[in-house]
Amino acid sequence: MIRYALRCTQDHRFESWFGSSADFDRLLSAGLVSCAVCGSPEVQKDLMAPSLAGAGAEAPDPAPTLSAPLSPAEQAMAELRRRIEARSENVGRDFAAEARRIHEGSSPDRPIIGEAKPSEARALIEDGIPVAPLPWSSRKSN
Repeated sequence: MIRYALRCTQDHRFESWFGSSADFDRLLSAGLVSCAVCGSPEVQKDLMAPSLAGAGAEAPDPAPTLSAPLSPAEQAMAELRRRIEARSENVGRDFAAEARRIHEGSSPDRPIIGEAKPSEARALIEDGIPVAPLPWSSRKSN
């Protein structure tokens, strides 16, 4: 058995055990290795310090168990997030201004996501510009 430190593209870090290095490569290429946190199939090996025991040293503590798999609701939320992010342009902190430009016709009509202060979101709604909060925080704060 071999233990690898892994990391997904969202910078979630976790460990997993494999029968061999070849088993890991085979499972990864078949799309059967996914992030233990968000379920992303885009996973790679991360840097890991070797686990060496010196003469007479105690055996290292066993690796902590991974958290439970995502519940069906968490899986559905992760899938919803992936779909929305794949189909929308993330305009970041420029969300309120870009939503207003799209509404006024000075920017092309397209789905956007981003960040807005509560006062900016309230002003958009009061001006009849359709916006809705998303039930998750931005990736950089996760």
